Amino acid sequence: MEFKGLRTCIYKVNDIEKAKAWYSEVLGFAPYFDEPFYVGYNVAGYELGLIPDEGNPATHEGGVHTYWAVEDVEGMFQRLLGMGASAYEAPNEVGGGIVVGMVKDPWGNLFGMIYNPHFSLA
Repeated sequence: MEFKGLRTCIYKVNDIEKAKAWYSEVLGFAPYFDEPFYVGYNVAGYELGLIPDEGNPATHEGGVHTYWAVEDVEGMFQRLLGMGASAYEAPNEVGGGIVVGMVKDPWGNLFGMIYNPHFSLA
C-alpha cells in the first residue's frame, strides 16, 4: 500500500451556513456539493469539506495540520486575519524556499498555507 497524496480535508463547524459563506469568500467560489450534512469544495482537485459539529467547539490544536498551496503565504495570512481568522503560526520559511503559515478559522479549525517551489504533481 502506498499513499497517493492529499485528497480530502474536513473541518467541523458549529454553524455550517456561516462557515460556507466564509470559506466561499476565502476560496473565491461556491461549493460543488451543498447539503446540511456536508459542504464540499473542489480546490484544484482536492477536497475541502465542512461538516456540522453539534457539540461544544473542540480545541483542534493537537489535531491534523493541513496545508493548502498558495503563491503568497504572507498575503493570504493577512487576508484571512482580516476575515476573522486568528493567527496560529506566523508565515516563516522552513528551508529550501518553503514558506508555511497557519490560522485558526472562526470555528477553531487549523487552516494552513504553504508555498513549496519544489512540489509538483506526478
